[in-house]
Amino acid sequence: MAAAPSRTSTVVAGRYVLLDQVGTGGMGSVWRAYDERTRCHVAVKVLGRHSSALLARFVREQAVRVRHPHVVAPQGWAAEDDLVVLAMELVAGGSVADLLREHGPLDTGTVALLLEQLLTGLAAVHAAGLVHRDVKPANLLLEATGEDQLLHLRLGDFGVAAPIADRRFTTVPGAIGTDGYMAPEQARGAPPEPTQDLYAVGRVALELITGLPPAHQGDVPSHPLRPLVERLLVPDPEQRLATAEAALRLLRRLPVPDADPPPVPDRLGPAPRRRGAPTLPADVDWAAWAAVAGLTAVVAGCLCVLLGWTP
Repeated sequence: MAAAPSRTSTVVAGRYVLLDQVGTGGMGSVWRAYDERTRCHVAVKVLGRHSSALLARFVREQAVRVRHPHVVAPQGWAAEDDLVVLAMELVAGGSVADLLREHGPLDTGTVALLLEQLLTGLAAVHAAGLVHRDVKPANLLLEATGEDQLLHLRLGDFGVAAPIADRRFTTVPGAIGTDGYMAPEQARGAPPEPTQDLYAVGRVALELITGLPPAHQGDVPSHPLRPLVERLLVPDPEQRLATAEAALRLLRRLPVPDADPPPVPDRLGPAPRRRGAPTLPADVDWAAWAAVAGLTAVVAGCLCVLLGWTP
């Protein structure tokens, strides 16, 4: 059990003690925090400058509730005065993007291991009626491991997730996702479908095999995982593998060697015990948030009811 940080640190909603900033993203900054209710360290997103679209994305992400060993979904959120935060499990090993940047192409067994964990997590997401829509190495988080531990992948960042085939979360002809990882129909603004996530898995798989991002990828090379990757990257969604479970069945039939993964370091280090209040990003309009924080809770509740999500 982690030790509680100093009581003089900034505490949000009487629960989350902000400790140190560990990252940034499109929605604001990411902080390590101490949850005084569970007595564990967590990650919290602190919402930055907002627009109606950013606020809707924040509300949508906090409504996602998927509990699975290979998924990192929000645990809760809080708004107090000039702070609005979204809390989730703290994953200390960085991302698959970090792993690729440091080690290049991965061995066949490690690629298969990561794909199996990703597909298992996606199966749970799809079973919950959601499409992730932004599967890419930067959103595949890794637990820190020792020298003899296998990799443990966690699918994160549900900021653009949407209910399956829900046209309310589709902008035509705008594309929602990341260039290169989006399925052709997703790039054309098609309603959310699980097969779009599976196409992205194919792009991720090819990147794990070759070390090349989608913009530089060519045909699938000769490789033990080629039958799976080719079925995931079929341009026609009607001919693509239809479900994560189907992809898992095919993956498990392929002859692959045991994984020989590189170790994943703890990229965060020990949690600090800070007495002073942390310095929050200078470009955040916290005064404006003071006026809308209460309204945000109302918007969140209404959106959850509208979509049939249960917090």
